[in-house]
Amino acid sequence: MLREARKAPCRNLVQAIGEELPFPDGTFDFLSMGYALRHVSDLRVAFREYRRVLRPGGVILLLEISRPRSTTLLTVLRFYIRTVMGVAFARATGNQDMRTLMRYWWDTTEHCVAPETILTALRDVGLVQVGLTEVFSGLIRDYRAVRA
Repeated sequence: MLREARKAPCRNLVQAIGEELPFPDGTFDFLSMGYALRHVSDLRVAFREYRRVLRPGGVILLLEISRPRSTTLLTVLRFYIRTVMGVAFARATGNQDMRTLMRYWWDTTEHCVAPETILTALRDVGLVQVGLTEVFSGLIRDYRAVRA
């Protein structure tokens, strides 16, 4: 991600882990995380840290790909991502590890953190106006919360 960011006119790039952000309290008005909640070991620790670096009224937006509620969509996507995309990416890149990567991506999507667990963790750390928007039978979810 940092390599890609360096291609843009970004002035300040910081490498850190989400549970220990190297910023003073109340630094940001907005914090977002895209498609990475499955890699957070303790949601409450991370969300407490996000709340800490937000100013009062600051917004957290978490984007996540999740297990769809529709069993038909679940079956179709499982085959498409694990098989079709794995083969297509392996051929396009010449890297057979892309098959493993697509299987891993699907497995972590299919067994992701439940939406209610995420919503509860956001509330438990003192965030307010906690909400969830879903599309495609819950495949794409965005969670929004505000620091009081």
